[in-house]
Amino acid sequence: MTAYLLDRAWVDGAVRDDVLVEVADGRFASVTPDTREARGATRIDGLTLPGFANTHSHAFHRALRGRTQAGRGSFWTWREQMYAVARALDPDSYRRLATAVYKEMIATGITCVGEFHYLHHDPTGRPYGDPNAMSRALIEAAAEAGFRLTLLDTAYLSSGFGEPPAGVQVRFSDGTADAWAERVSALDAEDLGDVVLGAAIHSVRAVPADQLETVALWTQRAGGQRPLHAHLSEQVAENEACLARHGCTPTALLEAHGALTPATSAVHATHLTEGDIAALAAARSIVSLCPTTERDLGDGIGPARTLHEAGVAITLGSDSHAVIDHFEEMRATELDERLATQERGHWPAGELVDAATVTGHASLGWADAGRIAVGDRADLVTVDLASPRTAGTGADEHTAVFAAGAADVTSVMVDGRFRVAPGGARDHAAALGAELNDVIGGLWT
Repeated sequence: MTAYLLDRAWVDGAVRDDVLVEVADGRFASVTPDTREARGATRIDGLTLPGFANTHSHAFHRALRGRTQAGRGSFWTWREQMYAVARALDPDSYRRLATAVYKEMIATGITCVGEFHYLHHDPTGRPYGDPNAMSRALIEAAAEAGFRLTLLDTAYLSSGFGEPPAGVQVRFSDGTADAWAERVSALDAEDLGDVVLGAAIHSVRAVPADQLETVALWTQRAGGQRPLHAHLSEQVAENEACLARHGCTPTALLEAHGALTPATSAVHATHLTEGDIAALAAARSIVSLCPTTERDLGDGIGPARTLHEAGVAITLGSDSHAVIDHFEEMRATELDERLATQERGHWPAGELVDAATVTGHASLGWADAGRIAVGDRADLVTVDLASPRTAGTGADEHTAVFAAGAADVTSVMVDGRFRVAPGGARDHAAALGAELNDVIGGLWT
């Protein structure tokens, strides 16, 4: 049993003072606010939050940061640059890149990631000797970095509404949904350690309508409902093409094939109709917002608050990693609403903290994480309250959402172990910067 006295901490929906937490076997054994004396406890100064859940990641996109922002373009021109990185990776280089990216996430307070993984085969489309070699690279990367992984193995079968994969897309495709399920089931039969294995439908563009149900049913196999994620209505062009091909919206198509459930997370959900919102709410599905990517790619501003008020839970992801900073994702969720409506005050700060923590973990299959509560996994992220950004701001949840940033994180605990130790953030950042430079630089030479 190890004890820590948290200066200020988010507990039971409020910031509380002098919170004594005891940790045993990676979980909170006790949580006691207003503890004035705690002999033997290590004091942690600052504002402490539960660990963040990053509900949408493509690890290899991190190699694009600062390289794809020059000049005009759209999501579709950005995609061609992304494909160049996808072409270059093999299991070893992918493991090294993902390890560095996951370490960066941890340094910002993220303690669990949902990896939306579709880079399956070699550059010619042939399976590696181990058909799950690229999946294994991600599993090993998460273990080496030191945090939890939900591997969302992604079905990607078409370049667009039934057209065969083209170019580097052949790396993504298993040919059919049945072949995809066979490969993923082989991985599922193994002992994967502290990994949740879920599934993803890349999009209604990339999985033909008659094969959507196969992916959805795989997540409902013996052992309980697995997380099922899908890119949804990220682009107007996707909606228009779906209407032309199927006479309905992407949301309606997923619904018709059993792919909207309480375990479904719709990623982006930027361009929705009223009917789409009603369908997501009726299914009790979740929406994973990725504000920093959606603005970087020019996707648009989705109806986040309308979804929330309809009963759709909201989570947060960093997607293409133009930014890895859940403080910024929380802040952008509110600020984007202000831009869209010309009004302020759409999201109480506490709701955004919950989106980044407890709701996000649950959407990734970790119902025992995201709270500083007895029995939950002992994940903690502490923010400096005396930085130039946070000083004088009130030291509460509003500081976390509207003032702090990833650079203010002073320590991070995952499952009871410090991955960024108190007082070690600066040295950790320097070593990590060198590692990222080395790994990403090698992909562009």
